[in-house]
Amino acid sequence: MFQAPLKVPIIMPQLGESIAEATLVRLVIEPGSPVEADADVLEVETNKAVMGVTAPCNGTIAEITAELDKSYPVGAVLGYIEITPEEAKRLGISEEPVKKTHEPRRPKVEIEAPSRVEPTVRGLPVPAHVGGASYLSPRMKARMAELGMHAADLAGIAGSGAGGRVTIEDLERFLEDLERNRITPASPMRVAVADAMRRSWTRPLATVVLPVKLDKMLAHRKAQAVKPGPALYALRALALALGEQTAIAGRLVGEKIVHPRSVDIGFAVEAEDGVLVPVIRNADQTRLADLVERYNRLVALARQRRLAAAETGGSIATITNYGTFGLTLATPIPLPEQTLLLGMGAGAVVPSWDAEKQAFVPVTEAMFTLSFDHRVLDGGAAGRLLTRIAGLLNTPEEL
Repeated sequence: MFQAPLKVPIIMPQLGESIAEATLVRLVIEPGSPVEADADVLEVETNKAVMGVTAPCNGTIAEITAELDKSYPVGAVLGYIEITPEEAKRLGISEEPVKKTHEPRRPKVEIEAPSRVEPTVRGLPVPAHVGGASYLSPRMKARMAELGMHAADLAGIAGSGAGGRVTIEDLERFLEDLERNRITPASPMRVAVADAMRRSWTRPLATVVLPVKLDKMLAHRKAQAVKPGPALYALRALALALGEQTAIAGRLVGEKIVHPRSVDIGFAVEAEDGVLVPVIRNADQTRLADLVERYNRLVALARQRRLAAAETGGSIATITNYGTFGLTLATPIPLPEQTLLLGMGAGAVVPSWDAEKQAFVPVTEAMFTLSFDHRVLDGGAAGRLLTRIAGLLNTPEEL
């Protein structure tokens, strides 16, 4: 009697606490090839990194049922490994063939063309007196949830309802108009960044600015055998300043300030279609010279989008060096779970008055910005923190 080969499913694993799905981006081992247990079979992309899906056992890749560039939830079957009876016995599994499971098809949503609604005010990009999507009816919320939309996506819609309210008909007309444009899917990275910025913007944010002289820092860097990057100098200075008073990096939750357990500082690294934030743990307890190798390794991993879960998240503040793009001043937005974000502008040689010489002398100076949650910090506290950071950068031997 013919016996079907034994197959073991390749399952989408749980890739992180908050990750519910991932997109298949590459086949590492082609069907028909042998594979060993724990070897990477597929690569999948989450909103944070590219990770491998490993083989659960020894065998031969029978088939890959998942499709490239499609997203699958945790627990979904991505393919099958054909195993020998000996391997099945070792694993303690039945010789009954594994039945394939298929993800149920999602119903296609048809958008009906609504009746034309005249704009409230003519000649302006957005009607001047329209309140927009300040109120969303249950029907609107359900439709938006179905489409994966947020209230911010409706900001440019001219409402035709009472008081300028955006109605379901306005939304459908907006969607119909979108179909006339070229549309491409947003990457998981871009969706994650958009979500983080949307949540960050629900808080009252403010920024203080201070010009910082960099000559002593640059001289110190030049003298080092292994040269730290300017952002690492700033990261270490911020870590020391926060180590002196961690309350200013605390988060406001309800009516209480949650103090950080350790001074873990993130730094922004531009990756494909977004930004990743690797983290240096206990940055106040490790000297600058001992951080260089760790910092450079994390930068390389972030650019490859191969950061481990333990190397991201949980930081209390972030450094961003927007000066690398030639920008002199910017107002970056802190991450939703953070109160502070330190920004560095591009350095420039400028005249500075020297009281001893009674003359202007050239110095290298850059604008530093500190963006903060105004519920936790006031301008004075933010200004003192930024001044302390500037002082530490001008005594680089203490870093």
